[in-house]
Amino acid sequence: RSVIIGKALIEKDGVQISTKRRKIKKTRLMLICDVSGSMDCYSKFLIQFIYGLKRELKSVEVAVFSTHLTIISNLLRTKGVEASLAEVASTVQDWAGGTDIGKSLREFNDRYSRAMLRSNTVVVIVSDGWDRGDANLMRREMEQLRRRSYKLIWLNPLLGSPGYQPLCLGMKTALPYLDYFLPAHNLQSLIELARTLRLRSQEFGALRGVAFTTALIGEAALLMGDLDLAERELQ
Repeated sequence: RSVIIGKALIEKDGVQISTKRRKIKKTRLMLICDVSGSMDCYSKFLIQFIYGLKRELKSVEVAVFSTHLTIISNLLRTKGVEASLAEVASTVQDWAGGTDIGKSLREFNDRYSRAMLRSNTVVVIVSDGWDRGDANLMRREMEQLRRRSYKLIWLNPLLGSPGYQPLCLGMKTALPYLDYFLPAHNLQSLIELARTLRLRSQEFGALRGVAFTTALIGEAALLMGDLDLAERELQ
């Protein structure tokens, strides 16, 4: 397996496994977003972006976590992004609280993963990796989540900062289980994420990832006010 960190490919072993062609399936997306206190300056913009993404991709499920996990997919069906944000904020009781990634992932794995994950599900965790929970618990839950997903992506807003190194315990615990470790500090970084995934679309099974990456770029462009780019991607 390999982890993509920014544009660097780190090989974990030298084994290459050949696979047979399979029938193309529609990629499902599971977003798990950290809304703890350390992520507070990013959370609103990320939920706003996810709201737009969910309009374009119906096969998207969304959860948020701080000290525990809450599924918010249904809350993002409200008409209007501000109404959705208000409903999410009133429902998620631990918004801007502490962080327990292992406990939150255990809630997801135990209560929701069997219903929400399929063999073609891409799981995206959005978090800075700062964690006050049990590292051993997080390690076990990351391993289980990786086994049940098609690809596991971690987006970290801090990765866009000059000189950042993933040295905090939560990030060091997560890295061995990731396929991609990429920045998500602004809308431009989300566009670059989509372009990176599009260039490596063969990993998603031919055209499986195209709808996902197109929606990512289009929604980010809309929020940035780049209407020409949004029109090209979402037409």
